[in-house]
Amino acid sequence: MTQDDLRGLSSDVENFKFQWQRERDLHTARTTRGLLIGGVVQTRVGWSDEPVNSATVNDRRATFSIGAALLSFNGSLYRDYEEGRNLTYQLRFGASPQQATNNSFLNLLDAQISYSPVPTISPEESTLLITLGQQLLPFGLEVPASEELKPVITNAQFTSRLGLARRDIGLIIRGDLFPQVDYGYDYRVGTLAYALGVIDGNGPNTTDDNTEKDFIGRLAFTVPTDYHSWLRQITLGGSVYFGWQNTFLKDEKKTLSGKGIKRRYGADLYYNHFPFGITYEFIYGQDEVTLGTTAEDPRKTELQSVSHVATFFYSFGAQFLKSMRNQGRYDDWWPKTYQPFIRIDTFDPDIDQARSRVDTYTLGLNVFFAETSKFQLNYNRRNDRADTLGAGNEVLAQLQGGF
Repeated sequence: MTQDDLRGLSSDVENFKFQWQRERDLHTARTTRGLLIGGVVQTRVGWSDEPVNSATVNDRRATFSIGAALLSFNGSLYRDYEEGRNLTYQLRFGASPQQATNNSFLNLLDAQISYSPVPTISPEESTLLITLGQQLLPFGLEVPASEELKPVITNAQFTSRLGLARRDIGLIIRGDLFPQVDYGYDYRVGTLAYALGVIDGNGPNTTDDNTEKDFIGRLAFTVPTDYHSWLRQITLGGSVYFGWQNTFLKDEKKTLSGKGIKRRYGADLYYNHFPFGITYEFIYGQDEVTLGTTAEDPRKTELQSVSHVATFFYSFGAQFLKSMRNQGRYDDWWPKTYQPFIRIDTFDPDIDQARSRVDTYTLGLNVFFAETSKFQLNYNRRNDRADTLGAGNEVLAQLQGGF
Protein backbone atom coordinates (compact mmCIF):
# COMPACT_ATOMS: atom_id res chain seq x y z
CA MET A 1 0.00 0.00 0.00
CA THR A 2 1.40 3.42 -0.95
CA GLN A 3 1.12 6.64 1.07
CA ASP A 4 -1.45 7.93 -1.42
CA ASP A 5 -3.56 4.81 -0.91
CA LEU A 6 -3.37 5.25 2.86
CA ARG A 7 -4.38 8.88 2.70
CA GLY A 8 -7.25 8.00 0.36
CA LEU A 9 -8.51 5.29 2.72
CA SER A 10 -8.28 7.67 5.68
CA SER A 11 -10.24 10.28 3.79
CA ASP A 12 -12.93 7.75 2.88
CA VAL A 13 -13.24 6.66 6.51
CA GLU A 14 -13.66 10.27 7.71
CA ASN A 15 -16.29 10.92 5.04
CA PHE A 16 -18.15 7.77 6.07
CA LYS A 17 -18.08 8.78 9.75
CA PHE A 18 -19.40 12.26 8.90
CA GLN A 19 -22.21 10.94 6.68
CA TRP A 20 -23.24 8.27 9.18
CA GLN A 21 -23.46 10.76 12.06
CA ARG A 22 -25.33 13.26 9.94
CA GLU A 23 -27.87 10.65 8.81
CA ARG A 24 -28.37 9.56 12.42
CA ASP A 25 -28.87 13.12 13.63
CA LEU A 26 -31.35 13.96 10.90
CA HIS A 27 -33.36 10.76 10.51
CA THR A 28 -33.25 8.74 13.74
CA ALA A 29 -36.42 8.81 15.84
CA ARG A 30 -35.44 8.94 19.51
CA THR A 31 -37.64 7.65 22.28
CA THR A 32 -36.46 10.24 24.81
CA ARG A 33 -37.55 13.83 24.63
CA GLY A 34 -34.95 15.80 22.69
CA LEU A 35 -33.40 18.91 24.24
CA LEU A 36 -31.44 21.52 22.32
CA ILE A 37 -29.36 23.96 24.40
CA GLY A 38 -28.14 27.13 22.76
CA GLY A 39 -27.07 30.60 23.58
CA VAL A 40 -25.72 33.95 22.42
CA VAL A 41 -23.07 36.25 23.86
CA GLN A 42 -22.63 39.81 22.58
CA THR A 43 -19.65 41.82 23.83
CA ARG A 44 -19.67 45.52 22.97
CA VAL A 45 -17.50 48.63 23.13
CA GLY A 46 -18.81 52.10 22.38
CA TRP A 47 -17.77 55.75 22.17
CA SER A 48 -19.88 58.90 21.93
CA ASP A 49 -18.93 62.56 21.60
CA GLU A 50 -21.88 63.43 23.85
CA PRO A 51 -20.90 62.64 27.47
CA VAL A 52 -23.29 60.80 29.77
CA ASN A 53 -23.88 62.51 33.12
CA SER A 54 -26.22 61.51 35.93
CA ALA A 55 -26.34 61.26 39.69
CA THR A 56 -23.86 58.36 39.56
CA VAL A 57 -22.16 58.83 36.16
CA ASN A 58 -19.62 61.56 35.48
CA ASP A 59 -18.74 62.60 31.91
CA ARG A 60 -18.66 59.09 30.42
CA ARG A 61 -17.86 58.93 26.73
CA ALA A 62 -16.49 55.40 26.24
CA THR A 63 -17.66 52.16 27.81
CA PHE A 64 -17.57 48.38 27.58
CA SER A 65 -20.89 46.54 27.85
CA ILE A 66 -22.73 43.29 27.19
CA GLY A 67 -25.28 43.67 24.41
CA ALA A 68 -26.94 40.36 25.24
CA ALA A 69 -26.12 37.17 27.12
CA LEU A 70 -28.71 34.48 26.48
CA LEU A 71 -29.20 30.83 27.33
CA SER A 72 -32.01 28.94 25.59
CA PHE A 73 -33.63 25.52 25.94
CA ASN A 74 -35.79 24.08 23.17
CA GLY A 75 -37.37 20.68 23.15
CA SER A 76 -40.28 18.42 22.36
CA LEU A 77 -43.02 17.50 24.82
CA TYR A 78 -44.75 15.30 22.26
CA ARG A 79 -43.46 14.36 18.79
CA ASP A 80 -45.83 13.02 16.18
CA TYR A 81 -43.66 11.05 13.75
CA GLU A 82 -46.53 10.25 11.40
CA GLU A 83 -47.95 13.70 10.71
CA GLY A 84 -45.83 16.17 12.67
CA ARG A 85 -48.55 17.49 15.00
CA ASN A 86 -45.89 18.31 17.57
CA LEU A 87 -46.03 19.89 21.01
CA THR A 88 -42.84 21.85 21.78
CA TYR A 89 -41.51 24.29 24.35
CA GLN A 90 -38.97 27.10 24.52
CA LEU A 91 -37.23 28.67 27.51
CA ARG A 92 -34.79 31.55 27.22
CA PHE A 93 -32.99 33.35 30.04
CA GLY A 94 -30.46 36.14 30.20
CA ALA A 95 -29.79 39.82 29.69
CA SER A 96 -31.18 41.45 26.55
CA PRO A 97 -32.42 44.84 25.27
CA GLN A 98 -35.85 43.19 24.84
CA GLN A 99 -36.16 42.03 28.44
CA ALA A 100 -37.83 43.18 31.63
CA THR A 101 -36.35 46.07 33.65
CA ASN A 102 -35.11 43.61 36.25
CA ASN A 103 -31.38 44.22 36.88
CA SER A 104 -30.64 40.61 37.83
CA PHE A 105 -28.77 38.62 35.20
CA LEU A 106 -31.07 35.65 34.75
CA ASN A 107 -34.20 37.36 33.54
CA LEU A 108 -36.86 35.14 32.06
CA LEU A 109 -37.17 36.16 28.41
CA ASP A 110 -39.16 33.46 26.59
CA ALA A 111 -41.39 30.86 28.22
CA GLN A 112 -43.81 29.30 25.77
CA ILE A 113 -45.48 26.08 24.71
CA SER A 114 -46.42 25.62 21.04
CA TYR A 115 -48.70 23.15 19.30
CA SER A 116 -49.21 22.47 15.62
CA PRO A 117 -52.78 21.21 15.02
CA VAL A 118 -52.09 20.50 11.32
CA PRO A 119 -49.54 18.11 9.74
CA THR A 120 -46.03 19.49 9.26
CA ILE A 121 -44.23 16.54 7.67
CA SER A 122 -44.46 17.91 4.13
CA PRO A 123 -43.04 21.41 3.46
CA GLU A 124 -45.65 21.79 0.72
CA GLU A 125 -48.45 21.91 3.31
CA SER A 126 -49.64 25.11 5.01
CA THR A 127 -48.54 25.60 8.61
CA LEU A 128 -50.41 26.60 11.76
CA LEU A 129 -48.80 27.10 15.17
CA ILE A 130 -50.53 28.01 18.42
CA THR A 131 -48.21 29.47 21.06
CA LEU A 132 -49.13 30.24 24.66
CA GLY A 133 -46.77 32.04 27.03
CA GLN A 134 -44.22 34.85 27.07
CA GLN A 135 -42.89 35.62 23.59
CA LEU A 136 -41.84 38.22 21.03
CA LEU A 137 -44.61 40.16 19.32
CA PRO A 138 -45.47 39.58 15.61
CA PHE A 139 -45.35 43.25 14.59
CA GLY A 140 -43.42 44.40 11.53
CA LEU A 141 -39.91 43.23 10.69
CA GLU A 142 -37.62 44.24 13.55
CA VAL A 143 -39.80 43.61 16.60
CA PRO A 144 -40.17 39.80 16.16
CA ALA A 145 -36.49 39.27 15.24
CA SER A 146 -34.53 37.55 18.02
CA GLU A 147 -31.39 39.18 19.39
CA GLU A 148 -28.90 37.10 17.41
CA LEU A 149 -30.53 37.91 14.04
CA LYS A 150 -30.72 41.69 14.21
CA PRO A 151 -28.59 43.38 11.52
CA VAL A 152 -27.97 46.58 13.53
CA ILE A 153 -26.43 46.81 17.00
CA THR A 154 -29.11 49.13 18.41
CA ASN A 155 -32.83 48.73 17.79
CA ALA A 156 -34.87 51.16 15.72
CA GLN A 157 -36.19 54.04 17.83
CA PHE A 158 -39.87 53.14 17.54
CA THR A 159 -39.37 49.68 19.05
CA SER A 160 -38.56 51.14 22.47
CA ARG A 161 -40.37 54.50 22.26
CA LEU A 162 -43.66 52.77 21.40
CA GLY A 163 -43.19 49.86 23.81
CA LEU A 164 -42.82 47.18 21.14
CA ALA A 165 -39.24 46.05 21.88
CA ARG A 166 -40.33 43.67 24.59
CA ARG A 167 -41.80 40.27 25.21
CA ASP A 168 -45.39 39.91 26.35
CA ILE A 169 -47.61 37.19 27.79
CA GLY A 170 -50.52 35.82 25.83
CA LEU A 171 -51.81 33.55 23.08
CA ILE A 172 -50.60 34.00 19.50
CA ILE A 173 -51.58 31.99 16.41
CA ARG A 174 -49.14 31.99 13.47
CA GLY A 175 -49.26 30.28 10.11
CA ASP A 176 -48.90 30.53 6.36
CA LEU A 177 -50.84 29.59 3.23
CA PHE A 178 -49.92 28.54 -0.34
CA PRO A 179 -46.23 27.80 0.29
CA GLN A 180 -43.64 27.90 -2.50
CA VAL A 181 -41.02 25.12 -2.21
CA ASP A 182 -37.74 24.50 -4.04
CA TYR A 183 -36.12 21.33 -2.71
CA GLY A 184 -32.90 21.86 -4.65
CA TYR A 185 -32.12 25.04 -2.75
CA ASP A 186 -33.85 24.10 0.51
CA TYR A 187 -36.15 27.09 -0.01
CA ARG A 188 -39.65 27.43 1.37
CA VAL A 189 -41.82 30.50 1.84
CA GLY A 190 -45.54 30.97 2.40
CA THR A 191 -47.31 33.22 -0.09
CA LEU A 192 -49.49 34.51 2.75
CA ALA A 193 -48.21 34.59 6.32
CA TYR A 194 -50.41 35.65 9.21
CA ALA A 195 -50.39 36.11 12.97
CA LEU A 196 -53.18 36.92 15.39
CA GLY A 197 -52.92 37.18 19.15
CA VAL A 198 -54.32 38.43 22.43
CA ILE A 199 -51.86 39.54 25.14
CA ASP A 200 -51.80 41.25 28.53
CA GLY A 201 -50.01 44.26 27.06
CA ASN A 202 -48.05 45.03 30.21
CA GLY A 203 -44.68 43.56 29.26
CA PRO A 204 -42.70 40.51 30.39
CA ASN A 205 -42.50 38.98 33.86
CA THR A 206 -45.35 41.04 35.28
CA THR A 207 -49.10 40.79 35.79
CA ASP A 208 -51.57 42.88 33.81
CA ASP A 209 -52.29 46.29 35.34
CA ASN A 210 -55.85 46.59 33.98
CA THR A 211 -58.73 44.36 32.94
CA GLU A 212 -58.37 45.09 29.21
CA LYS A 213 -56.54 42.78 26.84
CA ASP A 214 -54.49 43.93 23.86
CA PHE A 215 -54.91 42.50 20.35
CA ILE A 216 -52.19 42.19 17.74
CA GLY A 217 -52.29 41.04 14.14
CA ARG A 218 -50.06 40.78 11.10
CA LEU A 219 -50.52 39.80 7.46
CA ALA A 220 -47.69 39.50 4.93
CA PHE A 221 -47.74 38.70 1.20
CA THR A 222 -44.67 37.25 -0.55
CA VAL A 223 -44.56 37.26 -4.33
CA PRO A 224 -44.89 33.60 -5.46
CA THR A 225 -41.91 32.92 -7.77
CA ASP A 226 -39.26 30.29 -8.37
CA TYR A 227 -35.88 30.50 -6.65
CA HIS A 228 -34.01 32.15 -9.54
CA SER A 229 -36.51 34.93 -10.17
CA TRP A 230 -35.43 38.49 -9.32
CA LEU A 231 -38.84 38.87 -7.63
CA ARG A 232 -37.97 36.19 -5.06
CA GLN A 233 -38.48 37.27 -1.43
CA ILE A 234 -40.34 40.49 -2.12
CA THR A 235 -42.64 40.70 0.89
CA LEU A 236 -45.26 43.32 1.72
CA GLY A 237 -46.62 43.31 5.27
CA GLY A 238 -49.06 45.11 7.51
CA SER A 239 -49.40 45.03 11.31
CA VAL A 240 -51.89 46.39 13.83
CA TYR A 241 -51.92 46.65 17.60
CA PHE A 242 -55.05 47.62 19.57
CA GLY A 243 -54.46 48.09 23.28
CA TRP A 244 -55.12 50.05 26.43
CA GLN A 245 -52.78 51.62 28.95
CA ASN A 246 -53.13 53.26 32.34
CA THR A 247 -52.75 57.04 32.40
CA PHE A 248 -51.15 59.07 35.19
CA LEU A 249 -51.31 62.68 36.30
CA LYS A 250 -48.23 64.90 36.07
CA ASP A 251 -48.13 65.42 39.84
CA GLU A 252 -45.30 64.40 42.17
CA LYS A 253 -46.92 61.04 43.02
CA LYS A 254 -47.88 60.26 39.40
CA THR A 255 -51.45 59.51 40.47
CA LEU A 256 -53.41 57.01 38.41
CA SER A 257 -56.04 58.88 36.39
CA GLY A 258 -57.72 56.19 34.28
CA LYS A 259 -57.17 54.37 30.99
CA GLY A 260 -56.27 55.51 27.50
CA ILE A 261 -55.94 53.95 24.08
CA LYS A 262 -52.69 52.51 22.75
CA ARG A 263 -52.76 51.97 18.99
CA ARG A 264 -49.99 50.95 16.57
CA TYR A 265 -50.27 50.63 12.79
CA GLY A 266 -47.41 49.42 10.61
CA ALA A 267 -46.58 48.77 6.96
CA ASP A 268 -43.35 47.17 5.80
CA LEU A 269 -41.40 46.06 2.73
CA TYR A 270 -38.74 43.35 2.66
CA TYR A 271 -36.54 42.41 -0.31
CA ASN A 272 -33.44 40.25 0.01
CA HIS A 273 -32.00 38.94 -3.22
CA PHE A 274 -28.25 38.53 -3.53
CA PRO A 275 -26.36 40.76 -3.51
CA PHE A 276 -28.83 43.55 -2.63
CA GLY A 277 -31.35 43.92 0.15
CA ILE A 278 -33.86 46.55 1.24
CA THR A 279 -36.13 46.78 4.27
CA TYR A 280 -38.56 49.57 5.12
CA GLU A 281 -41.01 50.07 7.98
CA PHE A 282 -43.59 52.79 8.53
CA ILE A 283 -45.19 53.02 11.98
CA TYR A 284 -48.03 55.26 13.14
CA GLY A 285 -48.92 55.40 16.84
CA GLN A 286 -51.76 56.84 18.93
CA ASP A 287 -51.48 57.21 22.73
CA GLU A 288 -53.89 58.83 25.14
CA VAL A 289 -52.08 60.57 28.02
CA THR A 290 -52.94 63.04 30.76
CA LEU A 291 -50.99 66.28 31.00
CA GLY A 292 -52.82 67.78 33.99
CA THR A 293 -51.89 67.63 37.67
CA THR A 294 -55.35 67.20 39.21
CA ALA A 295 -58.20 64.71 38.79
CA GLU A 296 -60.60 67.61 38.20
CA ASP A 297 -58.55 68.78 35.22
CA PRO A 298 -56.61 65.77 33.87
CA ARG A 299 -56.18 67.37 30.41
CA LYS A 300 -56.41 64.09 28.59
CA THR A 301 -54.94 64.36 25.11
CA GLU A 302 -53.93 62.09 22.25
CA LEU A 303 -50.32 61.95 21.03
CA GLN A 304 -49.73 60.89 17.45
CA SER A 305 -46.32 59.54 16.51
CA VAL A 306 -44.73 58.58 13.19
CA SER A 307 -41.64 56.53 12.37
CA HIS A 308 -39.78 55.66 9.17
CA VAL A 309 -36.96 53.06 9.13
CA ALA A 310 -35.16 52.12 5.90
CA THR A 311 -32.12 49.86 5.56
CA PHE A 312 -30.07 49.25 2.41
CA PHE A 313 -27.42 46.51 2.42
CA TYR A 314 -25.06 44.75 0.03
CA SER A 315 -23.70 41.24 0.68
CA PHE A 316 -20.65 39.51 -0.71
CA GLY A 317 -18.23 36.78 0.29
CA ALA A 318 -17.49 33.07 0.02
CA GLN A 319 -20.97 32.07 1.16
CA PHE A 320 -22.41 33.13 -2.18
CA LEU A 321 -19.97 31.23 -4.42
CA LYS A 322 -21.80 28.65 -6.56
CA SER A 323 -19.30 25.96 -5.52
CA MET A 324 -20.37 26.31 -1.88
CA ARG A 325 -24.16 26.42 -2.23
CA ASN A 326 -24.60 22.65 -2.14
CA GLN A 327 -21.91 21.81 0.43
CA GLY A 328 -22.99 20.28 3.72
CA ARG A 329 -22.67 22.79 6.56
CA TYR A 330 -22.36 20.60 9.61
CA ASP A 331 -22.46 22.14 13.08
CA ASP A 332 -21.76 25.89 12.80
CA TRP A 333 -19.40 25.96 9.82
CA TRP A 334 -20.02 28.95 7.58
CA PRO A 335 -17.86 30.72 4.99
CA LYS A 336 -17.10 34.37 5.70
CA THR A 337 -19.67 36.86 4.46
CA TYR A 338 -19.45 40.65 4.43
CA GLN A 339 -22.45 42.98 4.58
CA PRO A 340 -22.05 46.78 4.50
CA PHE A 341 -25.28 48.70 5.03
CA ILE A 342 -26.88 52.11 5.53
CA ARG A 343 -29.88 52.74 7.79
CA ILE A 344 -32.10 55.81 8.09
CA ASP A 345 -34.23 55.87 11.25
CA THR A 346 -36.60 58.77 12.00
CA PHE A 347 -39.05 59.02 14.88
CA ASP A 348 -41.42 61.87 15.76
CA PRO A 349 -43.12 61.28 19.15
CA ASP A 350 -45.64 64.10 18.63
CA ILE A 351 -46.42 65.23 15.10
CA ASP A 352 -48.37 68.22 16.43
CA GLN A 353 -45.31 69.62 18.17
CA ALA A 354 -42.64 71.45 16.20
CA ARG A 355 -39.04 70.23 16.31
CA SER A 356 -39.72 66.98 18.17
CA ARG A 357 -38.34 64.57 15.57
CA VAL A 358 -35.16 62.55 16.13
CA ASP A 359 -33.18 61.34 13.11
CA THR A 360 -30.54 58.60 13.35
CA TYR A 361 -28.29 57.68 10.44
CA THR A 362 -26.24 54.49 10.67
CA LEU A 363 -23.33 53.36 8.52
CA GLY A 364 -22.37 49.78 9.35
CA LEU A 365 -20.59 46.57 8.46
CA ASN A 366 -21.48 42.99 9.44
CA VAL A 367 -18.90 40.22 9.06
CA PHE A 368 -20.38 36.72 9.47
CA PHE A 369 -18.06 33.97 10.69
CA ALA A 370 -20.89 31.49 11.18
CA GLU A 371 -24.65 31.49 10.96
CA THR A 372 -25.02 33.16 14.38
CA SER A 373 -21.46 34.42 14.95
CA LYS A 374 -20.49 37.81 13.57
CA PHE A 375 -18.61 41.07 14.07
CA GLN A 376 -20.56 44.33 13.80
CA LEU A 377 -19.29 47.89 13.42
CA ASN A 378 -21.76 50.81 13.49
CA TYR A 379 -21.31 54.56 13.18
CA ASN A 380 -24.43 56.44 14.34
CA ARG A 381 -25.14 60.11 13.76
CA ARG A 382 -28.09 61.26 15.85
CA ASN A 383 -29.86 64.55 15.19
CA ASP A 384 -32.36 65.55 17.88
CA ARG A 385 -34.23 68.55 16.51
CA ALA A 386 -35.25 69.60 20.04
CA ASP A 387 -31.60 69.62 21.18
CA THR A 388 -29.86 72.97 20.72
CA LEU A 389 -26.43 71.28 20.85
CA GLY A 390 -26.90 69.80 17.37
CA ALA A 391 -26.04 66.35 16.11
CA GLY A 392 -24.18 63.73 18.13
CA ASN A 393 -21.86 60.96 16.94
CA GLU A 394 -21.45 57.42 18.25
CA VAL A 395 -19.27 54.45 17.31
CA LEU A 396 -20.21 50.91 18.41
CA ALA A 397 -18.38 47.65 17.85
CA GLN A 398 -19.87 44.29 18.81
CA LEU A 399 -18.68 40.69 18.63
CA GLN A 400 -21.38 38.01 18.75
CA GLY A 401 -20.93 34.33 19.35
CA GLY A 402 -23.72 31.80 19.08
CA PHE A 403 -23.78 28.18 20.13
